[in-house]
Amino acid sequence: MTNAVEMRRDGHVAIVTFSRPPHNFADLALIEAIGAAFDAADGDREVRAIVLRSEGRVFCAGADLANANPVAEERPEGERNPFYIAAAKLFGVAKPVVAAVQGSAVGAGLGLSLVADFRIAAPEARFVANFVQLGFHPGFGISAVLERIVGRQRALTMLLTGRRIGGGQAFEWGLADQLAPTGGVDDAALALAAEIATGAPLAVRSTRATLRGDLARLVAEATDHELAEQAWLQKTADFAEGVRAVNERRPGRFVGE
Repeated sequence: MTNAVEMRRDGHVAIVTFSRPPHNFADLALIEAIGAAFDAADGDREVRAIVLRSEGRVFCAGADLANANPVAEERPEGERNPFYIAAAKLFGVAKPVVAAVQGSAVGAGLGLSLVADFRIAAPEARFVANFVQLGFHPGFGISAVLERIVGRQRALTMLLTGRRIGGGQAFEWGLADQLAPTGGVDDAALALAAEIATGAPLAVRSTRATLRGDLARLVAEATDHELAEQAWLQKTADFAEGVRAVNERRPGRFVGE
């Protein structure tokens, strides 16, 4: 674990907190550190559930595509990207995860929230898959996971429009499992995790594994495809314009090239 990720235990619940102010951007080091915390929680017999939370007003604003794009580095054909290897690994966590989403979960931040089995959200939270507004293809396994949670048409709406989905709408769609006041999101997430932890741990893990199925494998396959699509799209004029537009807080002027 790094200074950006800490883990503490509250009874049978491991609380994993990440902090990279002010935007909590995701990079390889952060995702690997969260993965290491998950591994530690999985290896601790006293831990029966996990809360994933972040510090600050933003849950995770995604990857910093303009300054430190973790998927931009050229690699030999067939070589997998370390960022997506680490991202896919998160979905293999063995114990139930509850995410406390107090603010915006954008791009890879949305993907990080989808790792969890449950999402507790504040009304002010925003779930955003704004990839097409960047001239980019969705990543972090979102193309495989989002549809399983909200259904195909709602996933299409989010992915093809880049629309911001507020906490209330996320709750209506099942993207958020519970709404809580901004200052109460952490407590609500901990309460749900603690409730899960009252069950027989072997039975909880067995039941969850049945329902989760082959999600980790699907995400690993999806990230390979996502990366291939991102590789050629990030060479386009539209991607360069999309990054400029986001940084300048204006709509993109795309030309299809």
